[in-house]
Amino acid sequence: MGDSKVVEKFTIFASKLGNEIHLRSLRDAFATIMPLYILAGLAVLINNTVFQWVLSGDTLTGAQYWGTLIVNGTLNISSLLIAPVIGYMLSQNKGYENPLAAAVVSMATLVVMMPNTISITPMGAEEAVMAQGVLSFGNIGTGAMFAGVIIGLAATEIFIWVTTIRKLQINLGDSIPPAVGKSFNVLVPFILVMSGFALISAVLNNLFHTDLVHIITTLIQEPLLIVNMTQNMAAFAAGEAVPNIINVAFVPAFGMMGGSGSTICLLIATFLVSKNMATKSVSKMAFVPGLFNINEPVIFGYSIVYNVCMLIPFVLVPALGLIIGYAATAMHLMNECVVYIPWTTPPLLSGYLATGGDWRAILVQLVILSLGILIYIPFVKMNDIVMERTMAEE
Repeated sequence: MGDSKVVEKFTIFASKLGNEIHLRSLRDAFATIMPLYILAGLAVLINNTVFQWVLSGDTLTGAQYWGTLIVNGTLNISSLLIAPVIGYMLSQNKGYENPLAAAVVSMATLVVMMPNTISITPMGAEEAVMAQGVLSFGNIGTGAMFAGVIIGLAATEIFIWVTTIRKLQINLGDSIPPAVGKSFNVLVPFILVMSGFALISAVLNNLFHTDLVHIITTLIQEPLLIVNMTQNMAAFAAGEAVPNIINVAFVPAFGMMGGSGSTICLLIATFLVSKNMATKSVSKMAFVPGLFNINEPVIFGYSIVYNVCMLIPFVLVPALGLIIGYAATAMHLMNECVVYIPWTTPPLLSGYLATGGDWRAILVQLVILSLGILIYIPFVKMNDIVMERTMAEE
């Protein structure tokens, strides 16, 4: 009885939190661009598996250009997609009369926060050169998505607040077209918001020699994992003791099966217990890409990015997997990871290959996979309840 009350209170809390206007706006925004990420996941899967199985040489390169173009129009412009859509959805949810203006100012402000000078390596060159006036996919793609979310929310909130100041409004009367009148009405707020963010960007560049995107990517990058992997590979090749348990192959093999959050466990748990048609449909579409660790379809389709029900297992399952994998390696129940495997290698096979062909790694991954499914199951059930209540309230 006590457990059911706890679950009931949690679902009520999750439902209320999910309807908080900023989280709801994030949900609406990611739901809007979800089809693009599903397409991107399929393109990446076909490029890195199907094409490589049946093609080679210049034919393979030419065929993969198709997938590259799709990725460029989806994942590689993620921040430019999400910032304006968030601006539009947030302003719409707040009842603002001109959500399109909020979308425009959000995207423009995001570009304002980008660096004006970047390092690029020309084709065929060995050394990078500096270039001005260039937007790179590295600065507008998935690595900058968090920046897009921040700017989308912050710029929209400030923009809407500034537009409420009547002294800043320019009213040209009713004799002009509505679109023209709206544009002049937000002229001063546009100037103030973008000038303010441009000032912040200029300060970051001139005083600290950095920018918003670089700050965010620096905080989340882990080059140490790659260093550890190279040391392991060198030691293994020389027949010496392998020094590092944690490395760039170990983390995805045991902590991110199916992608970040070990979402392959979520998909299987959904198939087993979910009664919600929407999540089951998304899981069906996301399962094949998920086998190859491509989990954008489930991240955005299942709406994990705003879902408090999924937050706990999304963090807990990978942590548990890393702990189990570390313990198994430290206790010599399996070999260290010594092979830098392709990131699309499916679970079970990834453990076997990464450890240099140790079949015991498959058993360890099976244990992690089973526990991950069990952990996700109650949260899938709670998510069903929350989604039903959210739909009823809307």
